[in-house]
Amino acid sequence: MIIVTTVEKLETEIANARSKMKSIGFVPTMGALHAGHIELVKRSVSENDYNVVSIFVNPTQFNNASDLEKYPRNIEADALLLEEAGCDLIFAPSIDAIYTESEKNYRFEFDFEGLDTVMEGKFRPGHFNGVVQIVSKLFTFVKPHRSYFGEKDFQQLAIIHLMTKKLEFDIQIIDCPIVREPSGLAMSSRNERLTTSQRKTAASISKILFESKQSVTNRLPLELKNWVENEIAKVDELKLEYFEIVDANTLQIINNWSVASVGCIAVFCGEVRLIDNIRY
Repeated sequence: MIIVTTVEKLETEIANARSKMKSIGFVPTMGALHAGHIELVKRSVSENDYNVVSIFVNPTQFNNASDLEKYPRNIEADALLLEEAGCDLIFAPSIDAIYTESEKNYRFEFDFEGLDTVMEGKFRPGHFNGVVQIVSKLFTFVKPHRSYFGEKDFQQLAIIHLMTKKLEFDIQIIDCPIVREPSGLAMSSRNERLTTSQRKTAASISKILFESKQSVTNRLPLELKNWVENEIAKVDELKLEYFEIVDANTLQIINNWSVASVGCIAVFCGEVRLIDNIRY
């Protein structure tokens, strides 16, 4: 396994792999890797000949400077995990290797076709513009055959599918299931910022979501939404930002169970913002 920090070196290594007719798998990350990330990498390794993981904390998708500053970083530990998982190349660029000064300071524009008007898009304005900005760049650099994303970031995944189609990338996007801790808490790099007691508290999020599935037959979506909100409110140290039940394809709020649906939630546990979702 090698670590490269420049686009030029990355493209040279990718060209070499392609010249040998190797299929390219790609997992974009912001580092602080956990078992959920490693499952994505292992899936990539099982399905491709040459596997690339990017580690880049992308400043343009943070609308909170404090959140960006506090985002955990540990490239040494990440590299050990990735080598063990079978990764061939880590792309760990600096901000200046990715963005010009003008790119750092203007909002990347993209037609999200309404996918950005609810949930994360509503509460984190500009977030998905930054996501599309960086992922489109990484796709252009790596040119993978397949790229792997976790379903925990359900709205982001829907937007990645849309971006891939609209920008005509010849890349297969692979959706991978949420990986959870034994408590049920969805694995996230942000979990590292939770205290031991907070981790136990945060497990209530998934517990309530799992329990909500039992009520689909006797509650309308709005009634179930209210029930989940009330249950979260009962848990000390949890503060709900949003819970929405939406069409799994359009991400628009639904009034009945006539379409495939997913419940998406964002909750603060102390100062740590956590997201999760569940399919109904």
